[in-house]
Amino acid sequence: MIIGFDAKRIVRNASGLGNYSRTLVGDLQRIVPEGTQLRLYAPDMGRDELRGQVKESSNLRFVYPHDCYTKLSRDLWRMKGIVEDLKKDGVHLYHGLTGELPLGIKKAGIKTVVTIHDLIFMCHPEYYNWIDTKIYAWKFHKTCREADRIIAISECTKRDIMRFGGIDPSKIDVIYQSCSTEFKTRESEKKLQQVHTKYMLPERYIVNVGTIEERKNVLLAVRALHMLPEEVSIVIVGRPTPYADKVKEYVEANNLQHRVKMLHGVPHEDLPSIYQMAEACVYPSRYEGFGLPVIEAIQSGLPVVACTGSCLEEAGGNDSIYVNPDDVCGMAEAVKQVMCGAPGREQRIERSQQYVKRFEGNNVAHKVLDVYNKVCR
Repeated sequence: MIIGFDAKRIVRNASGLGNYSRTLVGDLQRIVPEGTQLRLYAPDMGRDELRGQVKESSNLRFVYPHDCYTKLSRDLWRMKGIVEDLKKDGVHLYHGLTGELPLGIKKAGIKTVVTIHDLIFMCHPEYYNWIDTKIYAWKFHKTCREADRIIAISECTKRDIMRFGGIDPSKIDVIYQSCSTEFKTRESEKKLQQVHTKYMLPERYIVNVGTIEERKNVLLAVRALHMLPEEVSIVIVGRPTPYADKVKEYVEANNLQHRVKMLHGVPHEDLPSIYQMAEACVYPSRYEGFGLPVIEAIQSGLPVVACTGSCLEEAGGNDSIYVNPDDVCGMAEAVKQVMCGAPGREQRIERSQQYVKRFEGNNVAHKVLDVYNKVCR
């Protein structure tokens, strides 16, 4: 069997959808039956350091469009032209890893599976411009109609698909996002010290990882610093958006410059060290489809404080603490409960680490393979 994948995010996105796609494909590469071929269809070669995380082998290779020399032509290929290549290559099943399927694929007779990560553009349209919400909604409805099976990465996302798409629940499989186990490996003291020095990290800090945007609500954690011990800082790791300026304005207006450090463009190999030197992870997002940094933090040996209102309880389990995304005092009190020396902290971490084992690669990949077999039998 030949399985095709939408590989745009594999070669272009360093976090989020890119991590999901690279981890899943890498895990599938190791477990698919002999004779199964994986083809990754990417509109261009993207970024070397991202593409290099997926190793080509006897059962996996990348496929790129021919004679597409402009961004428009590559985008059109991914939107529609790819179907001719899928037919020519004899692809039996195509997996849209990031919520989309190309035009004409159903008419071509190719079986399809699509992963839908979240419907934030429908649940919280205020975070998007009007035209984008219309385009995303059209793609969502079309994809749900045409896909043979839908994978939702959380029960929360499944409920949203049913609510906004009117999709029969029997067509939807909930398979949690696979998470690499690399964060479980303790970095050497030498590596920790190198990273600490490189980024001039504070001695005591809580950490937040993710795009610095309105929806992820990191300002809640920054505001909570006023109620935490003076020696505790926050390290915020992620790509900035205009919301980051709002955070900086608050920091400067409240003289918190010595307690708030923002890091952008951090190489993936430094992230485990930054997690491991923290005392806790805060993830105050208002809405997520899954919340991968919660799992990364737990694997790194950290307790987690997150927010209610979406799927984060699914990601973090019963031993993380959840607060209202507008409750500054609640955030501060929760952080105090998980800082070093807090009663029950180590037991909380141990139970959380047991919980997140369900998200480790092979468990997830086998479930996805079961969906493929269900579609193709």
